Order: sequence, then structure tokens, then C-alpha cells
Amino acid sequence: MTTPATWQTADPATAARDWLLERVSLYQNRDPLTIDPTVPLAEYGLDSVGALSLCGDLEDEFGLLVEPTLLWDHPTLDSLVDYLTVAIPAAAARGRAGLPQSPEDRF
Repeated sequence: MTTPATWQTADPATAARDWLLERVSLYQNRDPLTIDPTVPLAEYGLDSVGALSLCGDLEDEFGLLVEPTLLWDHPTLDSLVDYLTVAIPAAAARGRAGLPQSPEDRF
């Protein structure tokens, strides 16, 4: 998990972009250098299963509570980076972004 201290010592946009590029390239079996941050991720073959997996990874990595529609609201890497550079520091300030303490609390 990327800690708030790690996030604060790096440029937030660069840290978010690097992390997202790594995850998307892993899911799509692509070289990260071939991913254009202005192209919708769906054009690289990221389907709904991959999108939900990425949302789960974002929750786990950054302590965010992520809606399953996040990648439809922010379809490109650049728009996701813009979202994360605001959401991650806000989540760190709130402490785990208001995530429930137990799985039962999520329902």
C-alpha cells in the first residue's frame, strides 16, 4: 500500500501516473510506454472486469472508497490522475477515506 508519507514525498501526479501505468500495462499485457494517457483505457481493451479490478486495486493501494463507475467517469489515464491527485490527499486527511472498519460495515 502506498502510504501517505510516500505519496507526500513524491510528485502526486507522477506517483499516480506511474502506479496507474504499471497496473494497466499489467492487466493488458502491454509495455507502459505504449499507453497514451489521453486515450480512453477501453481502447486498450480494459473491459468491465479489468475496470472493477483496477477500482479494487485503487481502494487497496490508496485507501480510497471507489465507486465502480470511476473508470467511466474518468476514462483516460490523465483524467484518472487528475482525480487521484485530489482524492488521495483528501483520503489521507480523513484517514482511510471513511472505509468501513469491517466487511460487515460495508452493507
